[in-house]
Amino acid sequence: MSATLDKKLNRANLGLEKKLPIKVLQFGEGNFLRAFVDYALQQLNKSADFNAGVAVVQPIDRGMVDMLNDQDGLYTLFLKGIQKGEEIQEAELITNIVKGVNPYSDFQDYLDLAKEESLQFVISNTTEAGIAYVESDTMDMKPPSSFPAKLTLLLHERFKHFNGAEDKGLTIIPCELINHNSETLKEIILKYATLWKLDSAFTDWLSSSCSFHSTLVDRIVPGYPKDDIEAYNAQLDYKDNLIVAAEVFLLWVIEGGDDLKKKLPFHKTDLDVKIVDDMQPYRTRKVRILNGAHTSMVPFSLLYGNETVKETVDNEFTGAFVNRAIFEEINDTLPMEKAELDSFAEAVLDRFRNPFIKHKLADIALNSISKFKVRVLPSLLEFQSKNGKLPTHLTFALACLIRFYKGTWNGEQLPIKDSDDIVAEFQSIWKANTMKEVATAALQNTEFWDEDLTKINTLTEAITLALDEIEANGIEQGLANFSKTY
Repeated sequence: MSATLDKKLNRANLGLEKKLPIKVLQFGEGNFLRAFVDYALQQLNKSADFNAGVAVVQPIDRGMVDMLNDQDGLYTLFLKGIQKGEEIQEAELITNIVKGVNPYSDFQDYLDLAKEESLQFVISNTTEAGIAYVESDTMDMKPPSSFPAKLTLLLHERFKHFNGAEDKGLTIIPCELINHNSETLKEIILKYATLWKLDSAFTDWLSSSCSFHSTLVDRIVPGYPKDDIEAYNAQLDYKDNLIVAAEVFLLWVIEGGDDLKKKLPFHKTDLDVKIVDDMQPYRTRKVRILNGAHTSMVPFSLLYGNETVKETVDNEFTGAFVNRAIFEEINDTLPMEKAELDSFAEAVLDRFRNPFIKHKLADIALNSISKFKVRVLPSLLEFQSKNGKLPTHLTFALACLIRFYKGTWNGEQLPIKDSDDIVAEFQSIWKANTMKEVATAALQNTEFWDEDLTKINTLTEAITLALDEIEANGIEQGLANFSKTY
């Protein structure tokens, strides 16, 4: 180890000022929160004199709080990516975590966080499975197993300590990747209040003095760069065991009004944090454009011969396909300003081109049928309804998906990753004698799509033609021929 890396990462060795007051309680110490929320709050501290320290709670019995405390809450964030065609690489020491708390080893230390005068916010990311109701959780468990139960105890402790003071309510901002995350969290907390027979004055305080805000978060965070750690360490003059790498792109949409904008003045930073009345249009935009483009390209690009997302968007033929699917078809169905949609789409393509993140198409082929149903099919159907014709590229992508599930291409196995039921059903479908029979059987399967797609005008004929072309002429010439008709 070099002499510079012998220097322990802590506040004393780096000559950092004293710790900030605890304003934010954060459930979760993983890579995403450290590369997203803590980074965003640090920008608020720098640009808006937010003066917020973060106390991090380890939400499960195994975690990294000890490692975090060993470095005084400090770690280095490396941001790498493409922004408006320009390659960007930045590094920043994150300094706003005040302490890490493990409720499994010191439950009282956890409860004492409720008594912090300066505390205003609770932010969480405990994975999609974290916001769950566990009926066996009780008040006397130290701690209960679920995140909502832990939070209920903490809120109740704060209510008691400050005698139900209105100004001691907390602003609760969950970042778990489920829709309506704050409504779900609040509903479970109220369930625990009922289960545990807590005073009605507490639930009144919870509803009147605390506020819950649903969110959409978006940033790719590969995390600790173990494969290239020597190159990362070479850029530092201290030893950091908690380096985290992330892309440059960041989007945080939070439901709230003017009160929340005053509490969180992100307008004073250059971050793309939007506080809006309704986040659903932004969620739909992300699902349809980013996730929809991902899902559309996978079978199409694998059958063409690409291996990664970057290869797909950089290739002249497959890149043009993805561009036209997004800008001419998907964006046409979304109820937002064209300029805003196009700007978001350009950022998505920059993210797909990121040379520092290798997205293998085979790795994102998991559950492609259910993903297509949620992410792509709504755009296809809405385009057809709005324009009276099928979208060429999304329809061809659906044909590629059906062809992909045949399982082999040019004598080689395809990386199908789906439930046994779906794989078996496609094996049966591909025993048909004609492409029309294959198309009809696949499209009318309501287990796949929740509806009979053969009822969509000309869709069966279009998929039949596309499958015939793919089988006879391959992807590139097949698309060219298909495009002459649809």
